[in-house]
Amino acid sequence: MDIHKNDIVQVIAGRSRGPAGQPTRGRVLEVEPGKNRIFVEHVNMVKKHVRPNPQKQIRGGILEKEGPIHVSNVALVCSDCGPTRIQHRGMAEGKTARICAKCEKSLDK
Repeated sequence: MDIHKNDIVQVIAGRSRGPAGQPTRGRVLEVEPGKNRIFVEHVNMVKKHVRPNPQKQIRGGILEKEGPIHVSNVALVCSDCGPTRIQHRGMAEGKTARICAKCEKSLDK
């Protein structure tokens, strides 16, 4: 997958996209490559009903947590030019690096 944990992404499709003037951005919390889904901080919030369990110190009630989003509905955000597509370039050591398609800056840290 092109998107990794702790990347900053912008939601470009779906109900969590937000209004046109204020696009929704967030940090990737978890990646599920087998399902092509990611969990983004404060995006696609769902309510989960939890039963109390005194042995595990769980109070119970209604929790709000992040739900999964398909990878095709988000775009990786470049620090210089904003949301962009990703290109891959080969490095000298035989590894590939993620490159911004607009400004050709490396997106790997």
